[in-house]
Amino acid sequence: MAAKKSSWAKFPHDAKAFDQAGDKLRKAWPSLHAGDAEPFPDDKRAAALIKAAGKAAPKGMDAAALAAALQEAWRAFHRGDFQQAFEAGEALGPVGASVACKALGIHATYLVRDEAEQLRRYEQVGQLAEAAIAALPDEANSHYRYAFGMGRYSQGISIAKALKMGLATKVRKHLDTTLKLAPKHAEALTALAIYHGEIIAKVGGLVGGLTYGAKAADAEKHMAAALKLTPDSPIAWLEQGNLLLLLHGDKREDDAAAAFEKAGKLKPRDAMEALDAEFARSQLE
Repeated sequence: MAAKKSSWAKFPHDAKAFDQAGDKLRKAWPSLHAGDAEPFPDDKRAAALIKAAGKAAPKGMDAAALAAALQEAWRAFHRGDFQQAFEAGEALGPVGASVACKALGIHATYLVRDEAEQLRRYEQVGQLAEAAIAALPDEANSHYRYAFGMGRYSQGISIAKALKMGLATKVRKHLDTTLKLAPKHAEALTALAIYHGEIIAKVGGLVGGLTYGAKAADAEKHMAAALKLTPDSPIAWLEQGNLLLLLHGDKREDDAAAAFEKAGKLKPRDAMEALDAEFARSQLE
């Protein structure tokens, strides 16, 4: 089911600092996308996407037009106009799925209050990503967006239910594929760390290790790698705090609080990071 146009809550903060008009986007791109390793959508990149997608590429659109459309969609995402970013990306089919999925998923995480609606949107992220995987299987973010959507969905229905449904195995598979295609994908490393942590917290280290390959040492290794790649990313520190609580509970509560505090104090580079940092601060209240 498509996300309802009328139900998109607006980004609740001043977005002037996040404007990426003109050449600003290209200059800021390495910093903005250090976490998800998304390539900058210039003409060359757009041409490669059109060729790879084949029949799934947008009809009647050349590389220059696709590059311009993708850049506009990402500008909308970074300034917090998530609905515009989603709709622009969705209209491009699988080649626009990365921005569409990210906009839909981040908006659902932070700006949708109704839990049933959140789950519907996470399911839609998964559906869009599945189409991208079919059309663009060699794109790391085709797999990562699926893992993100289904990971959030799993958290929403409870990790126990997700394990019974086999969703955890699917999420792990696509995170592993993401990292094969893009070994320095910091958000995938973070997600994989949380995957290990949530399973261990739910079923214990022994069962988690034997049944799902979940290991505390691997969780800590992946999180450390993500923090090394993106030390200025609020979400990396936010999830570091969450991981400490999953693995150690109250014993590392102070360290988790320090990680949340770090996340909350980092200067956001776009609307998503502003929401990440805001959420981190709320964990200290």
